[in-house]
This record gives sequence, C-alpha cells and structure tokens, in this order.
Amino acid sequence: MTTDTEVPTAAISYAVDENVAAIVLDRPGASNALDRVLKEGLLEALTRAGSDPAVRAVALTASGRNFCVGQDLAEHVAALRADPAHAMDTVAEHYNPIVLALNAIEVPVVVGINGACVGAGLGIALAADIRVAGCGAKFGTAFCGIGLASDSGLSASLARLVGQGRATGLFLLGDTIDADTAQAWGLVHRVVPDADLAAETVAVARRLAAGPTAAFKAVKRLLTANADAELPEVLAREAEAQRLLGASTDHIGAVEAFVAKQRPTFMGS
Repeated sequence: MTTDTEVPTAAISYAVDENVAAIVLDRPGASNALDRVLKEGLLEALTRAGSDPAVRAVALTASGRNFCVGQDLAEHVAALRADPAHAMDTVAEHYNPIVLALNAIEVPVVVGINGACVGAGLGIALAADIRVAGCGAKFGTAFCGIGLASDSGLSASLARLVGQGRATGLFLLGDTIDADTAQAWGLVHRVVPDADLAAETVAVARRLAAGPTAAFKAVKRLLTANADAELPEVLAREAEAQRLLGASTDHIGAVEAFVAKQRPTFMGS
C-alpha cells in the first residue's frame, strides 16, 4: 500500500510504498548532472526519507542512460565566471549535506547504478549501504581530469572499499572501471542486466524493509563507530547492542519461529 507520494522538485521523484522510500534522480536529458535544483531536491528527499518512521529502507535510482555524471559543468562554468573565489561553495552548501543526510539515514539504503557513475555521483553512490549495478555501469572519479581533488566523501569511502592503492590509481590516472571490475574490487554488491536494474534495486530494498529493522540500524551504527576503534571499545559496543536487541520483539519472535520451524515475521522493533 502506498503511504506517501510526492515530487519535491522537477528533478527528483519520491514515493513510499511497502515501507520503501523510492527516490529517483530524474534529469535524464543531462545524464542526471547535479545542478542546484537536483542537489536541493535530493537533499530534501533524503531528509524526508530519514525522518519518516514508516520508511524501513530506501531505494535510490536514476532515470535515463546514466546514474549521475557529477556536477553540472554548465552551472559550474557560470559560477566560475561570476565569482571564481566562491565557485566551489556548492561543496559545503550542497554536497556535504547530501552525504551527511545519506549517512544519517538509520535504515538500509540501496542504490541502483546505471551507465556512468562518476565524480560526486560516485561519492553519493558510495554513501549508500548496498550497491546494485547494471552490467553497463561505468565508475570513475573524474576530479583530477578538471584540476580538482575530491569531494562528497570520496577520498575516504573509495579507499575504504577498494583499498588505498586502487583508489589512488582511480584518482590520479582518471581511469574508469566497468561493472564486473567494480564487483571484483568490492565496489558493488551485485551486477544485473541493465533492463532488470530498477526492479532488482527495489526488490533488494523491499527485502530489507521486511527484515529486522532495529538490528539493521544497530549494524550500521556499529560499523561506523567501530571502523577505527580499539578492540575493547568494539566489544563493549557490540555487547550493549546485543543486550538491547536481545530483548526486542523481533529477536524473541525470530527465535520462537526458528524453534517452531517457521519463517519469522519482523515488525522492525
């Protein structure tokens, strides 16, 4: 049953169905290049999804041939011509809030990647939890090719997923990698036919939305908090999470279902 449907901007579509918030980058004629309207609309949609208690998973996809080619260069050129000293203000004003909003969503976020996924588009994709790629997807950083370094958290997220050496090569050489290589390097979780991408992304999100939401939230918090923590801190956080989840409706019900040889139904609490 659809619980909410809204189009925050002309460049974003948003709908909630079966506890999944479906967000679509919808600027296909520009390969979903990130202009101000798209950036502001995406931030609004992510904030809305993150604050809606009915949402138990998020599916982020894109219309057209490409997921996102990064910053809209026409907009950027205009900003450079108008005021070069402030042309990069969009990083702090738009990209940082978008990545922080993605990171703040407590429920699982699944992104479906079609075609080109480069620059800030790659940064946005890597801020999600699960990445599904169409077989024709291509991944690249693109920043050094126009004399820039990195934004959207990519200097951390890319190295964390593929390793420092591979990340350095992708930045400095500006090479792109295909979907199969991205999967082999750990950048994406699965590769599917391009025609199946949108449906598969939503299917994964629905599977997660029907799962133990409280446990998923705890896993996300632990992975973030324990990334660089000392072992005693890791163990203490895990023990506290398990203590709380051990008394949850989902855990108790799942154990009872296992003993009864039944499939558990998770209520998200």
